[in-house]
Amino acid sequence: MKILHSSDWHIGRYLYDRKRYDEFEAFFDWLLKEIELQEIDVLLVAGDIFDTSVPNNRAQEIYYRFLCNVAKSKCRHIVVIAGNHDSPSFISAPKNILKSLDVHVVGTVTENLEDEVIELKNDQGDLELLVCAVPYLRDKDVRKVQAGESLETKSENLVQGIKDHYAKVAEIAVTIRDDYLESAGKSGVEKHIPIIGMGHLFAAGGSPGEGVRDLYVGSLGYVSAETFPEEFDYVALGHLHIAQKVSSSEYIRYCGSPIPMGFGEAKQVKKIITLAYGVEDTKPAIQEIPIPNFQSLEKIAGDETVIKKRIEDLLSANSSIWLEVEYEGDLEGQSFREEILELLSGSEIELLRFKNKTVLKNYLSSLKVEEKLEDLSPMEVFKRCLVTNEVEEGKQDLLLASYSEVLKSIQEEDIKAE
Repeated sequence: MKILHSSDWHIGRYLYDRKRYDEFEAFFDWLLKEIELQEIDVLLVAGDIFDTSVPNNRAQEIYYRFLCNVAKSKCRHIVVIAGNHDSPSFISAPKNILKSLDVHVVGTVTENLEDEVIELKNDQGDLELLVCAVPYLRDKDVRKVQAGESLETKSENLVQGIKDHYAKVAEIAVTIRDDYLESAGKSGVEKHIPIIGMGHLFAAGGSPGEGVRDLYVGSLGYVSAETFPEEFDYVALGHLHIAQKVSSSEYIRYCGSPIPMGFGEAKQVKKIITLAYGVEDTKPAIQEIPIPNFQSLEKIAGDETVIKKRIEDLLSANSSIWLEVEYEGDLEGQSFREEILELLSGSEIELLRFKNKTVLKNYLSSLKVEEKLEDLSPMEVFKRCLVTNEVEEGKQDLLLASYSEVLKSIQEEDIKAE
């Protein structure tokens, strides 16, 4: 049996004003071929299917077309969980229809935790895999708010609530497995039925990637490798955009996003992860497969000499690339931007963003702001407000943590729900 772990597709994401549908479609065409080439039996998708809770029609079309194409392949099952960017109710809405295609969707926590334990069977009806498909756990899903609790207590209770949730779901899976083996007259030695955990969360020590870091300050919402029950043979995680192990564990992993979410991820090698079980294996053989680069991105930072030299090299190589330029020189920013655009004229290189770092450095000592508000994240704006208003450093961490909670609560609101 072979399993493929993917996550954080963020279908519909823009990069500044550029639509990225061509990239998404190229990725899914490649992924479908890889599923067939690798003879994948089960596809696991660990959340953040869409970039927003209200995906547009084009994003939905790409998603459902891909699911239909996989269903027509030799891949027997697909398991999808919702991430923090997804609307739980939107992801869950078509689950009964999708189940007819052997697509198992878990968008939200329900009163019955058995809904999160997916039993996958082979063509003969034999149980071959159990997936604990835990969606993104919102604060309200795992803890009760208590009056007067400190931020530290909130974080501790949240982490404990997540750990307890996984323990309960794992217990259900173990019971199902043991009951099946007993009824089938088989011992665990003769037949190993793997239990795979899935989740969409932030494990401590992980490298986030773009669009994730702002939601976490200090230890807010972090979990450790010990959060996941030892009964799990593998834990397929989503949320962090960089492929990585959790606490150096071979069997608790993020696969990362399939395309760079921003210029900060431009140099990363994006990956999918496959798990292969032999007849007698109790642990899977794991392989990381690099994903091709469907749209080249590059960030250039420096003064006019450094920037022009790099652009000239790219032009000489006939590159097709999207650029972000951070200018750190002394010339007037707008005139240098126009000079860059003139250099790029007629080439396959597009300047998506020009940022004058000199202006940024002088921001706090001047009221003249030459940045656009949309260039800044909500957390960056808040941090600057704290400094501008001369908030004491000792109070800044608490305010940043509280503001992070506000951002999370806004993002977690399911505007698709009634």
